[in-house]
Amino acid sequence: MILSIESSCDDSAISITEIKTKKLLFHKKISQELEHSVYGGVVPELAARLHAEALPHILQQCEPYFKDLKAVAVTSTPGLAVTLVEGVTMAKAIAVSLDIPIIGVNHLIGHIYSLFIEKETIFPLTVLLVSGGHTQVMEVKSLTEIETVAKSMDDSFGESFDKVAKMMGLGYPGGPLIQELAKDGDRERFNFTVPLHQSPLIAFSYSGLKNAVRLAVEKSDESDYKDIAASFEHIATKHLTMKLKKYFKTVKPQTFAIVGGASANLYLRSQIEELLKPHNAKLLLSELKYCSDNAAMIGRVAVEMYEKEMFSSVEKLDVAPRSYF
Repeated sequence: MILSIESSCDDSAISITEIKTKKLLFHKKISQELEHSVYGGVVPELAARLHAEALPHILQQCEPYFKDLKAVAVTSTPGLAVTLVEGVTMAKAIAVSLDIPIIGVNHLIGHIYSLFIEKETIFPLTVLLVSGGHTQVMEVKSLTEIETVAKSMDDSFGESFDKVAKMMGLGYPGGPLIQELAKDGDRERFNFTVPLHQSPLIAFSYSGLKNAVRLAVEKSDESDYKDIAASFEHIATKHLTMKLKKYFKTVKPQTFAIVGGASANLYLRSQIEELLKPHNAKLLLSELKYCSDNAAMIGRVAVEMYEKEMFSSVEKLDVAPRSYF
């Protein structure tokens, strides 16, 4: 079995995955959403302290599995440096005390493998990663063959939802709150401009849209918020689908996947489904419980890395807040 740790942002999670069957034997996550909601976003130093409390608590529940562990895996990149350190430090201690190898896992690859928890992999595929920290399109041929073909030039899709929610005083995380508010709103009322709609670039940008929403919020009252939320969600999603449509003119999608915390957005899912219909492409989605950060996806990557003997050095494994393909 492999014990896996995730602490890249504000979720403390540990999983146990059986190597041969890929079965998830244990998974527990402690969210910090309540503690950070009063600040309207994640406070790194607070997140690190909460990880220091939560991870040992979860680890105690894993002791019955210790005798069967063949490796320990941990998210080492990308993420918040102060929170990544908490997980990596624990993983190193486990590796040394149990005399087992350590596997440093890229969090973004973890999101790709959230599609395959307790399943076999399906490659090649085109992946749209939408989260609080990233918005990018990747061509994935295998664990080690991943090419980023488009990414955000500034804010990410998920980050823009958090910031719009903060403008309205809704709380954190913003994604589910905006989605709920937008359900009864008029998507056409606020005519926000689609970012980069005249640009030939296949890239993403949310800073301009975010600013347009801020101006609308300042000129409106709370009775308008559901329409602002609906209009924002519509344009934020349309920006993605327009750029993907442009990309599909040169690269025909066969198997397409949406991953990352913001992939749980139901409006985004429905619009991507419509976009793929003319291409008869297969759409892969993670289970909703595995869209946000979790250790189960890290464990699923770790199984592949263990089989390929892609181990790290306890002495040399370090955190890398930024990571790119």
